[in-house]
Amino acid sequence: MSSQESTRPSDEVFYMQCRAAYLAVFRSSLSNISSKQQLCRVLQQAGRNPSHAILNKYWTSRTSKLNFDDFCEILKCERKTEEAELMRAFRKLDVNRDGYITHSVLEKALTSSGEKMTAEEANAVCSLAEINKDGKLDYAEFCRQLVSTAEQCQTAALEKLEADAKLKRQNFGSQLYSPPKSSVASASSASPAQHAESDSSAKKDSQSSFRPPSARSRRSSLSNSVTMASSSSKAGKVQEPSDLQDWHHCFMKGCFFVDDNSSFSSLQYHLHLPQKTSVYLTIQPLSLSHRPDKPPAWMNVDTAVFVITAGETKEDSALVCFTESKDKEKYVWKGELNAGTYRLLPFTSGCRLKKQNKSNFSDKSVKLVYKTDTGEPDLTSELREVLSEIFEMIDLDGNGLLSLDEYNLFELRTSGEKCDQDAWAVCKENFDMRKNQLTRQGFMELNLMEATEKDGDPADLWVTLESMGYNHMLELVEKFTHLVLRCRMNVSQLNKPFLPLCKACPFQIDVHCEGTQPSMQPLCLDSGTKLLNQALQKSITSRFGAKALRGHDNVFIYTYRGDHRISSLIVNKANQKVTVHVNNEQSRNCCSSRGMAVFAVEVPARTKMVCQHVLPINEKQEWVYNCVETSLPST
Repeated sequence: MSSQESTRPSDEVFYMQCRAAYLAVFRSSLSNISSKQQLCRVLQQAGRNPSHAILNKYWTSRTSKLNFDDFCEILKCERKTEEAELMRAFRKLDVNRDGYITHSVLEKALTSSGEKMTAEEANAVCSLAEINKDGKLDYAEFCRQLVSTAEQCQTAALEKLEADAKLKRQNFGSQLYSPPKSSVASASSASPAQHAESDSSAKKDSQSSFRPPSARSRRSSLSNSVTMASSSSKAGKVQEPSDLQDWHHCFMKGCFFVDDNSSFSSLQYHLHLPQKTSVYLTIQPLSLSHRPDKPPAWMNVDTAVFVITAGETKEDSALVCFTESKDKEKYVWKGELNAGTYRLLPFTSGCRLKKQNKSNFSDKSVKLVYKTDTGEPDLTSELREVLSEIFEMIDLDGNGLLSLDEYNLFELRTSGEKCDQDAWAVCKENFDMRKNQLTRQGFMELNLMEATEKDGDPADLWVTLESMGYNHMLELVEKFTHLVLRCRMNVSQLNKPFLPLCKACPFQIDVHCEGTQPSMQPLCLDSGTKLLNQALQKSITSRFGAKALRGHDNVFIYTYRGDHRISSLIVNKANQKVTVHVNNEQSRNCCSSRGMAVFAVEVPARTKMVCQHVLPINEKQEWVYNCVETSLPST
């Protein structure tokens, strides 16, 4: 048995948890949620604790049913409440800073702030809490109980799924369920041999219950096979203008973050051009390392930027162009743009930018705070180095200072709150500033104050660092030897280390204009924007023709083939939903954004859906995309 560490892809774990929760309430993942009460039950089985506001958000007066894919999307948006979040809320009520609050304080908070509870509801919650003889609540223990209860619901659903062979063969929905060979709690610690056995078992189940009869398969399958050359043998790259140093230039920095729902978020930007001009547009991952001999792992993350007209609504916006050509880590577009204001939408496929399951994290933690000889808390050199990297990320214009707007982007990412002008004035009195902007030293002082106020407790610092994509070893990347990939590869590739998965990717967008001075402004930190999805779909459908899925006159597959990426889109023009089984097992040297070689996609009636993005694992070698899409019988 190999001793190499093996991991399960985060998307696979997420969809396994979705399926387990769904099948704990329904007999099949093709069943629909038909009431708000059912939605509440299935969310609770997934370890969520939905409020009335959350339920009303997804179950409106016009809602009659939700399907499994709808449920998965809800879980992506509604993350589980973490113990650290609960602790932060309770600490605000803990005026004595002794770890306890009174029953009356808890009851008042529940009935007068946030989503106000009735007195009966508040008493029901309070009855769960263990009040000591002084009438006080140990809120740390209470938080642990709340989180533990949610985890127990989720674990019970997973164990039920693992124990029921019939349920395990319920392979419908957005992803194929392939349970770990060992218990659900130790999925991440299974050896490569165990995973190979698990994958084989899942394949057998798939053959028996998921594959359509051979006659129907031939009639309703569509096969796409594309052989892509290695990056070293590609020609026709966009050439950088020879006099580029004489062109007008502006740039902005940003960062892709992986959220708890495995989607990514990043800033968007406005680009203003005073007059028509030739433009050389690039986006590339940004190295924060001061060691050019050791580039960071996220330099392998694929990036792109879509340029759309800056209409006020989605309907007013149209795709203008996007960076298709690749030159090393740089993604390029060159052409002419008319005068006006455009919206720049950064994009990454998600193949190499992934949220990792917490069970995959190391138990080790780097020390963040230490006590000086005088007993005062201070930041360790390791933390100062990371804070300096974060400063580089959020210094969008690269002037070495943080404006209030730049700092608020950091605050919204880490705490969900903004700093107003009065609070900024307080910062100016206490921390190093220049031109009403926070210096790097001032940023260090601000974080030191946070540690000092907690008497050296690093809990809040860890919340900040994790929000910015760092793990407890202060890395933006997980050092795994296996990529989220289960496509077949050459035997010679199996023992080679794959690309590590990143949890955040800093980037920089550069705009060079030949005849006028461009300007850029950051807009918002947006996740899963409809504008980006619309632009992405348009980039696929406008460049390549569609192939009809056999047996369906109104279901079409579009396949975009770029220099470095293949993307597929399913268009369902029918009046009923269609479920498409996707098989990439014959692909070589490929990784899919889905994280699995075999999965299924349920496309609602009269909608478009991006099926997957595929990248090469090793860009220096030829890669073969071989995908078979098969229509599954409707139920």
